[in-house]
Amino acid sequence: MRGLFKRTAPAGAPDTAALGTDALALRVPSGTMVPHACIGLACGKGGATRRVEHGARLAAGDSKSAYCFHPGPYSIELTPFAAAPEIGLQLSFVVDDPDPRVAQQRFDLYLASEGGEGVSLAAFALAVDSALQRELAQGNLELPPCTTLDEWNLFRAGLNQLLYQRFGVTVEDCLPVDLGDRVDYAQLLLARAVDVRAKSAVSAPAPSVPALTDAQALRRLFLELPGVTSALRLVALPPGQALFRQHQALLQRLDGVALLFATMPSLELAAPGIALDVASRAARERHSAGAVLALDEAWSLAARFAHAPAASWFDDADRIVANLEHHGAGRRASEHA
Repeated sequence: MRGLFKRTAPAGAPDTAALGTDALALRVPSGTMVPHACIGLACGKGGATRRVEHGARLAAGDSKSAYCFHPGPYSIELTPFAAAPEIGLQLSFVVDDPDPRVAQQRFDLYLASEGGEGVSLAAFALAVDSALQRELAQGNLELPPCTTLDEWNLFRAGLNQLLYQRFGVTVEDCLPVDLGDRVDYAQLLLARAVDVRAKSAVSAPAPSVPALTDAQALRRLFLELPGVTSALRLVALPPGQALFRQHQALLQRLDGVALLFATMPSLELAAPGIALDVASRAARERHSAGAVLALDEAWSLAARFAHAPAASWFDDADRIVANLEHHGAGRRASEHA
């Protein structure tokens, strides 16, 4: 009769053996037992999250979704410059223990907003690569040839803050690596030739992160804009009325943008019972995608709050908020696009 009362996983539960190796997180059904060395996360419909320790049963209740994740450590390889794929970085990172100073951990928000059916290590590496390449291309991070120790330390500090603000992970180590023996240059040149014939940019684009659906984009904006606003609200400003007023104006505009996206119309409907035409639906999707790009830039900007004087990033903040306002207004007004 031994094993009569053995607990079994709920029907349809995913195999959690990949956690900590090939997967950071997996979506699981309510009632799943949190595996050893892992952490459970119940995500509410409004974005609230609750962690559950290993060995306990993850009862999601009225929550929208539930996840199990392994804190790591993990190791990934990055290509900071798309046009120079032989230059690589070996990155080790972990998901830290909860910070008691904040109401919600950034990694928990990342899972609630972007977790989907789970986060594989390969997909996460692609997202990190895309974020890093964008920051280097825009000059927000610098990794020059023959980097000095001071330049490397400055880059590392910026990279650490970027990955914490954008994904909620902490970098443990980062080392340069030569990936030249793994690059298929013939295939790379062929792909670039195709790009040129298609009148694309000659330089290689950022890694191709899968496009979000309109619903996924709106969910990200709904859940993450309050987090961006909170990060901006906590910025320590130097004395002076001018910066204070600019800061307050940005906060008010971000609050307006968050409310705008929280009350967005459905993708399919022009009015209750009236279907939206195809061209207008495409316009709504285009504006949602543009707003998410601005949201990613906002998180990247938040990573610079602690290391750069406020006067140096206010123009960027104004541009990002203006893009969010533009895409929010465009999506709402796209009924007759």
